[in-house]
Amino acid sequence: MNRRTRRTLLIAAAVLLMLAVAVFLRSKAPPEAARLLPESDGIVYINLSPLRAFVPKNLKPPQRAPDYQAFVDATGIDWERDLDQVAVALHRMPDPNGPNGPVAYSMVLVGKITGNKLNEWLAAHAASRDSYAGKTIYDIPSDGRTVRVCQIGYDMVAVSNMPTPEQIHSIIDRHRSAGLPFSGSSLLENHYHDVPLLAVAWGVGQLGLPFSKSGAISILGLELPVAVDTTYIASLSPTLPITKTLHIEGLLRLRVEEIAKNESIATGQAEALNNLITLFQQISVPLADTPLNRGFKELLKTASVTQHHDRVVVTATVSSSLFTAAALNENSSSPPATSGAESAFK
Repeated sequence: MNRRTRRTLLIAAAVLLMLAVAVFLRSKAPPEAARLLPESDGIVYINLSPLRAFVPKNLKPPQRAPDYQAFVDATGIDWERDLDQVAVALHRMPDPNGPNGPVAYSMVLVGKITGNKLNEWLAAHAASRDSYAGKTIYDIPSDGRTVRVCQIGYDMVAVSNMPTPEQIHSIIDRHRSAGLPFSGSSLLENHYHDVPLLAVAWGVGQLGLPFSKSGAISILGLELPVAVDTTYIASLSPTLPITKTLHIEGLLRLRVEEIAKNESIATGQAEALNNLITLFQQISVPLADTPLNRGFKELLKTASVTQHHDRVVVTATVSSSLFTAAALNENSSSPPATSGAESAFK
């Protein structure tokens, strides 16, 4: 082998090694849609494509609100069919009684959702428009606030209802440097490594954002034994049936991890959560035998709490029957009365 051949082989090997490292780094990085999000107090990401496998194929589509039906007719975009990924940044608002309430959002939507028809719809509904970094941002008034919408890529739309345009500007800036595998907000940098590798839906940040009131977290009127300012990492990951007695096919593993301030607090939280699960199990016994209730009981049956130093982890199994029941329940409910912008993008 001559010198030129050896040199060529070494260069080829170096290039292949660099490509392998790049692929490895990107596999460890958050999804691009999440990396584009601005700094925030919480992040929620959902990969809808695999989750659709848990919904029956013969399920009838829900009745659409008139404003949303008009949006579908005008743009040809149906979120249930065309949306593949959703990444949402949650921003705590200083005035919870303002137009945005306690939490505002910035989000990146991915799928077959862009095109000239969407631009025409946005132009027709926008009160004004701005240009930033070569992109057009449409300002759509909605219930006392402004929803800003921008097509940032061939399959990406950015949306924000924050009072200022800084967040949607940040999304556009991050999109321009999206090739960097570890670019993203400080929240992702600090906690994405805690998200399970195969998670199809996950959230990181402070759980109290959408649920807190007067310093406590309440869901369905029940105050939960969790701290408002504590960081949580929640996820849904595909798994296999865990027992032969449940006869469940198509399972997802629900995992919620709390990072307590110290080990003593974590011990108290674990005990309180164990008591809460026991209470829910007892309450669910007399519930009517409906598909939704059966799925809820199956989830409670598999729920468990473990503690690792200052971290408390709650796990449970979500069956496909719960997804089916929830979808059927959604179909039977009446469509919401919302404005055009909110029904299309909220």
